[in-house]
Amino acid sequence: MPEKDLPSTDVAVGDVRFTEIQASPEFQELRSRLRRFVFPMSALFLVWYAAYVVLGAFAHDFMATQVWGNINVGLLIGIGQFVSTFAITGIYVRFANRELDPRAEAIRAELEGGAA
Repeated sequence: MPEKDLPSTDVAVGDVRFTEIQASPEFQELRSRLRRFVFPMSALFLVWYAAYVVLGAFAHDFMATQVWGNINVGLLIGIGQFVSTFAITGIYVRFANRELDPRAEAIRAELEGGAA
C-alpha cells in the first residue's frame, strides 16, 4: 500500500503502553461502566422481545384482541418493539455522552501523551 494511502497518525503508541493503559484502573472502570449498562439493558430487551415472540406463537387470541378498529394487541406490542429500540438507543447515547465519552477521552489523552 503506498504511503500516501495510509491513515495518518499523530502519535504512534506502542503495544507496551497500550497494555499498561488497558490494565489501568481508569480503563477497567470504563469497561465496568459499559458492561453495567449494556448487559442488563440487552437482557431486558431480549426478555421483552422473547415475550412478544412467545405471545405471538402461543397466545393467538390475546394478540388478536381488538383494541380500537383494526388495531389489535399484537400490533401495539409490535410497534412497542420499535419504540423501545429507539428509546434504548437514546438512553445509551445519553449515557455514553455523560459517562463513557469523557472517561474514554481522558484515557485517550493519557495514551497519546496529553496530545488530545
